[in-house]
Amino acid sequence: MDVEQAVAAPDGDCFQLAVEAVDSGELVGAVGSYHADPRAGWFEYGITIGAAHRRQGYAAQAAVLLLRFMFAERRFHRCEARIFAHNEASLALHERLGFVEEGRLRERVFLAGRHRDLVVMGMLSEEFDRRHPALQAPAWS
Repeated sequence: MDVEQAVAAPDGDCFQLAVEAVDSGELVGAVGSYHADPRAGWFEYGITIGAAHRRQGYAAQAAVLLLRFMFAERRFHRCEARIFAHNEASLALHERLGFVEEGRLRERVFLAGRHRDLVVMGMLSEEFDRRHPALQAPAWS
């Protein structure tokens, strides 16, 4: 991730955040909202984690934090993610998070010398709430 992006002012509901390892403070990736339509209530997000830091839970934690903010605080209704069809790990992560495959854009992207399919996955705010309930505040007597 570019340091300038990390310190840049957000553009409304579109922003990028650094993902750091809690124990070391090392930069391990980035998560962000890339397209947002507050009037229609949807946003698109993306996440990337460096190869040396994958499969350690960083992506899932960062995604849940971003989704909770966008759904609960910003009141968006729907999130979309676009994932290369050959990226099985990312597809599996998004399924575990509660995303549903909504479509496939055939040979949409030219990458590494060939055309690749792009999978569109989506999640609604109520689906997120069911799968990832917020921590409840203690009941005070």
